[in-house]
Amino acid sequence: MALFIQVIIPIMLVFLSGFILQRLRPMSVRSVSAVTIYILSPALVFITLYDTDFDSGYLVIIIYMLVLFGIMVMLNKILGKIFKWPDKTESAAILATGFMNSGNYGLPVVLFSVGTVALPYAVFIMVIQGLMNNFFGIYYASRGRDGVKTAFLNVMKMPTTYAAILGVAFQYLKVPISESIHSMLSMVGEASIPVMMVVLGMQLGSMTSLRLNWQVIASSVTLKMVGAPVITYLFVKLFHIDPLVGVVLIIISAMPTAATTTMYAIEFDSEPELVSSMTFIATVVSVISISVVLNLLQL
Repeated sequence: MALFIQVIIPIMLVFLSGFILQRLRPMSVRSVSAVTIYILSPALVFITLYDTDFDSGYLVIIIYMLVLFGIMVMLNKILGKIFKWPDKTESAAILATGFMNSGNYGLPVVLFSVGTVALPYAVFIMVIQGLMNNFFGIYYASRGRDGVKTAFLNVMKMPTTYAAILGVAFQYLKVPISESIHSMLSMVGEASIPVMMVVLGMQLGSMTSLRLNWQVIASSVTLKMVGAPVITYLFVKLFHIDPLVGVVLIIISAMPTAATTTMYAIEFDSEPELVSSMTFIATVVSVISISVVLNLLQL
């Protein structure tokens, strides 16, 4: 109960503020989100990776994020065969289960539950998830060969892609940054977490309709909110992953569906109302499921 009060409730209150704001005074979520995408997040990614001493934990993160996504795709294809889902429904399920909300939701949960020591790993996961989301998300949403080219171009348009490359390069080459610039980037980067939280609330508040296909929703939400953290826990224990890296991986894997998947579903007409429904329901379920995960981890 203490973790629920100290971690989940404060985060939910920030989400709720964005949700209420969007309901009472509708505004362009895309415009507000652009501030995070093009200014705040790149600063956070750059300064975090610049200040980080890389270890084997970062390689583990890359490998596991790809492995977990592959498992989710495989399980959804099996479910698709069993329930005879059409291609668009299968794509919607992959979008809803393959990409977790590691930024808007995952970062604050890791920060508040584990502390700043875990933040570099959480930020790195956000970067990897962003790259995967923008590539594989578009690929599965479009379900066509042209999707590969579009997905690659979309990744190259991401400011965080270049922020990550520069952050790692500057850190590896020991390129000095003046204290004033470092302080400025840190200040801007720190603003990204609360703004991302508000944006998620606004995105949820912008949803106008839900499509309650309970067969797909129940299987996808269960797979995302229960299956993913259980699979991650088994991976961490089986391969004796560093405890700090393991805790961060488990927490992030327990996050609900990434809100950006709805944008891809809308753009490529891949069951957008169904994806929105799964995103909304997974986020609501996460209030309980993440509390359970944090308590089981005994943070």
